Amino acid sequence: MTDSEAAKQSAEGAAPTVDGGQVDAAVRAANVFLRVAARSVAEVEDVVTTPQLRVLVLIANRGPQNLGAVAIELGVHPSNATRTCERLVQAGLIERGEDPQDRRLSKLVLSVKGSELVEQVMSHRREAVVVVMERLPAAMRASLADAMEAFARASGETGTGDGRFALTLDS
Repeated sequence: MTDSEAAKQSAEGAAPTVDGGQVDAAVRAANVFLRVAARSVAEVEDVVTTPQLRVLVLIANRGPQNLGAVAIELGVHPSNATRTCERLVQAGLIERGEDPQDRRLSKLVLSVKGSELVEQVMSHRREAVVVVMERLPAAMRASLADAMEAFARASGETGTGDGRFALTLDS
């Protein structure tokens, strides 16, 4: 499609096409972020599994959770979520507490040890991103931050301000 065809299509109300080079650049950047995330997970793989780390990050992001919410977030049957969380309780990474609205339900909260583990992973990610960003001129870093923030908003991601996330792409 030529530029004039794209402009006409855009003027008629149809969604404009995205330049393939722009998509390729975003995918290359996403690959860097994936490697950063994978390294931070590998750093703690002797302590927790990836699903267990997801539970810890979920609780760190959203506060105390019940087992149903954990099962939904992980996309697993509640019995699998129960087993995953029980291992985290046994490891001293989360604790069970009462739900103040319904004492029959329990809420899962991070222990100090669990909070420290999540902070270690997130710290590693932030440090790795800093190393790459320091290689860019200051003006480009500012533009990159603006572009990444816009990209996150466009995806529907609300973010937490501290680098933790659980991605859900809204169609």
